[in-house]
Amino acid sequence: MLSLAFPWVLLLALLPLLIRLRRRSAPAVEAPVFPVGHWLSDLPGVSRSGSRTPLWQQLVLLLMWLLLVVALARPQHVGEQVQLPVSGRDLLLAVDISPSMDEQDMVVQGRSINRLQAVKRVLDDFIQRREGDRLGLLLFGTEPYIQAPLTFDRATVQTLLNEAGIGMAGRATAIGDALGLAVKRLRDRPQEQRVVILLTDGANTAGEIAPDKAAEIARAAGVRIYTIGIGAESMVQRGLLGSRRVNPSRDLDEDLLKRVAQQTGGEYFRARSLPELELIYESINQLEPIELEGKHYRPVTELYAWPAGLAALIWLLMQGVRLAGVRRHSVKTAQEACNG
Repeated sequence: MLSLAFPWVLLLALLPLLIRLRRRSAPAVEAPVFPVGHWLSDLPGVSRSGSRTPLWQQLVLLLMWLLLVVALARPQHVGEQVQLPVSGRDLLLAVDISPSMDEQDMVVQGRSINRLQAVKRVLDDFIQRREGDRLGLLLFGTEPYIQAPLTFDRATVQTLLNEAGIGMAGRATAIGDALGLAVKRLRDRPQEQRVVILLTDGANTAGEIAPDKAAEIARAAGVRIYTIGIGAESMVQRGLLGSRRVNPSRDLDEDLLKRVAQQTGGEYFRARSLPELELIYESINQLEPIELEGKHYRPVTELYAWPAGLAALIWLLMQGVRLAGVRRHSVKTAQEACNG
C-alpha cells in the first residue's frame, strides 16, 4: 500500500500557479538573469529581454517541480501487517559432547551415525521453530561452558551447535555442573518461563555439584528442566571372534535424569532412535508453547529517492541540451564570422 508521510506538502504543487497569477498583477522590474533564468518563466516583479521560455521547457520544469514536491511528501510503501514475536521463553539447550556421544547407534536412511550427529539433525529443526524464544547453547563434558548466550539469533545458535565436536569439553560427564551453570544463566532473567533441555547418554562422572543439588537450586530459581537420555538399547558389535549383541546405553543413569526432571517440574524422555528423538522435541514444543504478545507492525520502504532522482536526471538532461545548444550557437557564430 502506498502512502505519504507528509501529504500536506503536496500543496506546494500549486506554487507555480500562484506565482504566475501574482506576476500578471505585479509591475515588471528589470533584473539580472541567472544561468538558469532562460528556462524559467518570469518571476513576480522580474522581466528579462529575449523570447519567452518555450512551452516544452515550461512543462519539463513543471514536471521537475512536481517530482520534487512528491519527494518532499515522502512517499512510502507500507507492507502487510507482521506480528512481532517479542515475548517467549528463555530456553537453554545443554548438550553432552563427551566421547561416548561418538557411539554410532543412531540410524538415518539405513546409515549409522553417531549420537551427536543425530542430536544436531533434530535440534536444527527444533531451533528453527522456536521463533519468539531466546535460545542459548551450553556444551558439557568434564567442564560445562556456554557456547551461545541467550539470544533471538537462532541462526547463530544453529551454526555454533553444528560446529561442536566430540571431546571439546573433556572426556568425562559433569551433569551437575552443567545444570548449575544453566541455572546461573537463567535465574537472573526477567521472564517467568525459564527452561533447560539437557541431553546426555551417560551418568554424572565429574564435577563439583551433585545433579540432585543442582536440581534443588533450579527448582528454587523457577527453572524447569527437561532431561533426555539418548542411545540405543541394543546393537550388533562386530569383533575378531564374530558378532555379538550389546547394550550401548548401559552407562545411562535414567534414575538420575528422572529425579532431576521431576524435582523441577519437567519431564524425562528416552531417545533410543532418531525418530524417537524427533518425537521428543515435538513433545517439548507442545509442552512449552511459544508465547507471543499481540504486537504488530507494518514494514515501511521509503520511496522518495525515486521522484527526487528522476527530477535530478531530468535537470541533467536539460543541462546537456542547453550546453549542446550553446555549442551549436558558438560554432555557427564562428562560421558566420569566417564567411563574413
